[in-house]
Amino acid sequence: MNKKAIIIGLILAVAAAGGFLYRSAQTGNSGVKQADSHKDEKADGHKEEKEGGHKEEGEHKEEKEGHEGHDEAGSVKMTAEVQKLNGVVVATVKKQQLAGAINATGKVEANADRIAHVSPRISGKIVAVRASLGDSVSAGQSLATLDSVELGEALGRYHQSKTRLALAQSNMDRIKGLVEKKIAARKDILQAETDYKMAQTELHTDEERLSLYGVSVADIKDDNHKRPLLPVKSPIGGTITEKHAIVGELSDPSKSLYTVADLSNVWVLVDINEKDLAKVRRGQTATVSIGAFPDLKLKGRITYIADLVDESTRTVKARIEVANPGRKLKPEMFATVELALAADAPPVLAVPEEALQDLDGKKVVFVAENEAEFAARPVQAGRTAAGMVEIVSGLKEGENYAIKGSFILKSEVKKGEMTDEHGHGK
Repeated sequence: MNKKAIIIGLILAVAAAGGFLYRSAQTGNSGVKQADSHKDEKADGHKEEKEGGHKEEGEHKEEKEGHEGHDEAGSVKMTAEVQKLNGVVVATVKKQQLAGAINATGKVEANADRIAHVSPRISGKIVAVRASLGDSVSAGQSLATLDSVELGEALGRYHQSKTRLALAQSNMDRIKGLVEKKIAARKDILQAETDYKMAQTELHTDEERLSLYGVSVADIKDDNHKRPLLPVKSPIGGTITEKHAIVGELSDPSKSLYTVADLSNVWVLVDINEKDLAKVRRGQTATVSIGAFPDLKLKGRITYIADLVDESTRTVKARIEVANPGRKLKPEMFATVELALAADAPPVLAVPEEALQDLDGKKVVFVAENEAEFAARPVQAGRTAAGMVEIVSGLKEGENYAIKGSFILKSEVKKGEMTDEHGHGK
């Protein structure tokens, strides 16, 4: 009995152990499958991440390429017709000799040879003022009138001399008649002729005195018993730059009532450095510019060079005479003067100053890539002379560039940059 029970217990133990091993095997397989599943998921995730990364890089690349296309903001497309409308002119870069130049600063002054201080020739009271500050006047024009006692006295003497001359002529004619009739002696006619000539001389003297006072004898009428007024006339044509005439005030020859200046031609006084004195001579051409009108370039010539050097500044005064159309140059204005020197250096690449533009802190020239496209080419500028700028680097001889209208092209570049910024902002 005991032996049978032991056998049954062994059979049950083996069965239980077999069931346990089967379940363990199933559980292991499930874990492997789960691990493989996780592995596959992880691999898929890496694959997707990798693909996503590649995709993102592609998008960045496309975006970068898009930015590189926009970096051609220094380029401007403009048809030939639009170029013509905007005054854009294309020329070829050439080598040329640049004339040397001396730059100096100076001050505008009225031409002292074309200025007049107007005052009366005799004393009198101002009764009328006929011109004011800034008026343009002509030579001989009356600017004011005076009531003068001295003029009245001169007119009295004139009338007396005129009367004496008439009487002397009448007496001379009478004596001539008597001499012809042999009633008067020959010496009487000689005395009469002498008296007539003296009266004639006195009248001429009085007429000259009135003329010096500024009164014309033709303006004096015998039937006009009023005291004539003394006109104060301008000796030159020009512009009134000073006025001191006031009605009711007394005036005399020592007091200037007006200053008249002919500003159609002015002087510019400049200081020339002592070291440059050997390069400067009378008759040399000069270009004058002023801050108020930066685009205005006026031509002039040196008419005077001082003989003394200023001890403190070691400079010499030079005078430049300049035509002043439109009277834009005004006395006391500061001016910049460029004295042209002979060209003695080898030819260099050069462009006009107006072709050079400042773009984003760089000097650029707009080079024609083709008939309808310009590129802003950074260049290095050298010396400047007579409106031309030397190009040290950035351009090659034979290239086409915008010699005129470069400012318009610069404006188009800036306009394009603003449009791009707004576009990226969206």
